Order: sequence, then C-alpha cells, then structure tokens
Amino acid sequence: MPVPKKRTSISKKKIRKNFWKKKGYTAGLKAFSLAESIFTGNSKGFNSKGFGSGNSKGFNSKGFNSKGFNSKGFF
Repeated sequence: MPVPKKRTSISKKKIRKNFWKKKGYTAGLKAFSLAESIFTGNSKGFNSKGFGSGNSKGFNSKGFNSKGFNSKGFF
C-alpha cells in the first residue's frame, strides 16, 4: 500500500482547510440569497407562486429588516 514519503506542512493543511471553509461559506451565502429573493418575491429562476407573500410557511416578517435577510453574513 502506498504511503506518503513526507509529512504535509501545517501551512498546506491550513490552505486546504480554508478552501473548504470558503466553499461552505459561498454555498451558504447563495442559499440565503435565494431565500431572500423568494421571501421578497423577486426570484426569477423558477416559478415562485405562493412564496412571495408574507404569510408563507416558514417565513414571517418578524425579526427581519425592511430589506429581508442580512446579506452580509450568516449572523
């Protein structure tokens, strides 16, 4: 069975770890962006009948600012 000859450096581990973190962050950001567009009724990628109103399941207007979700980050 093949075995790596040298140990992976700490900096290389950090680079790879940060790459995975960035992928997760961008995926989450896209999900929140899609949720915001559905919530506000501005979605253009698919037919969103029933999602634009404030009374949709899972979406209520309490706790959100006038623009919807906070688009700068998760929290």
